[in-house]
Amino acid sequence: MKILVTGADGFIGQHLVTALLAQGHPIVGAVRHPECFARLFPAVECISVDFIQDQNPEDWLPRLTGIQGVVNTVGIFTEQGTQTFEAIHTTAPRALFTACAQMGVQRVIQISALGADSQAHSRFHLSKRAADDYLASLDLEWVVALPSLVFGPGGQSASLFTMLAAMPLLVVPGKGHQQVQPIYLDDLVTAIITLLAPNAPTRCRIPLVGPQPVSLREFLTNLRRALGLPPTVVLSMPMGLVHAAAPVAERLNLPLLSREALEMLERGNTASLEAIKGLLGRSPRGIGEFIPPLWQAAVRRSARLAWLRPLLRLALAFVWLIAGVVSLGIYPVEQSYALLAATGITGMLAPIALYGASLLDIVLGVATLTLNRARWLWRVQIGVILVYSTIITWYLPEFWAHPFGPLAKNIPILALLVALLVTEE
Repeated sequence: MKILVTGADGFIGQHLVTALLAQGHPIVGAVRHPECFARLFPAVECISVDFIQDQNPEDWLPRLTGIQGVVNTVGIFTEQGTQTFEAIHTTAPRALFTACAQMGVQRVIQISALGADSQAHSRFHLSKRAADDYLASLDLEWVVALPSLVFGPGGQSASLFTMLAAMPLLVVPGKGHQQVQPIYLDDLVTAIITLLAPNAPTRCRIPLVGPQPVSLREFLTNLRRALGLPPTVVLSMPMGLVHAAAPVAERLNLPLLSREALEMLERGNTASLEAIKGLLGRSPRGIGEFIPPLWQAAVRRSARLAWLRPLLRLALAFVWLIAGVVSLGIYPVEQSYALLAATGITGMLAPIALYGASLLDIVLGVATLTLNRARWLWRVQIGVILVYSTIITWYLPEFWAHPFGPLAKNIPILALLVALLVTEE
């Protein structure tokens, strides 16, 4: 069966393409950036698609020539600019499904989300459900897969929850009683491949979940055990504080901690196990099997780094902000001018240098707190510190012998910046 996989370069899409290729299926990867996909899968045919632009059946018809099966894996967890739930989850998939019906595609699988049902309230779930309902109205063989939280290498959910599980304290919203039923990525992919078979169930919505519902607290505790870490104290964060922090998480581009995610978490994310057991011929793997022993050390290091990086950023931002605010006037201005004079900066240049440097420090502190994927920012800070240190070393070498180590402290800060730079994804 020749299969078109939309979002073939995504978290689920990549693993699905790999598994389908292993079974000998010809694949067409529908992705936004074919050149990147071609580097991952050089032997796979790929086409350029854009769910923001390709919102009419006519956009999809020529791409479906010779296609026998379609799997739509495209999805977003948070809206950003023109990438809206309506466009990505509803309008473009409807156009694709209409074209599939017109071209006589044998089977269409829509990867939706558990919770996209009649009780849905979040915009994420409602947009998914709108596409699901439309697909169900068409005259073709269709299946709507409804996965729970998907855990697997490279997934945002896996990264978040392993980070939370690896922290010195387990922090849970409220009492941590929210119900989840995570499914391992390999089980999800196996189930989808089974659904592509000619004799597989059709014209139905199938929940794809893990072996049993667990509370969020239990999930993190079990995941911590799977990471090979000892038990620790569980800290309950008041729900009022959690809700207040959600908008901040959105501004910091942390979609899995957003208001939308919190609403879905509070609703619960569980379903019957029978459907996936029938597809797999066994029970799906449990949380204790999510992290194979051979990967344990590497995943544990990655999880610890995931919470250490934000901590290091907070510490670095604190240094810049304190330095900038103190230099604006908390530290006696006359003494600041005296230090500048020792480096040859006097007269009108002195206040420009003093307040300019103070504002630069504050800007760097704010940028450290708010910017993501900022390799250039770490390079700028390394450069600024090297310039400061060189000037002071040349004109005020006695500061190297100062008991408070104003220059010596730049060495560990430079090491911290190098660590942030080389670990930036």
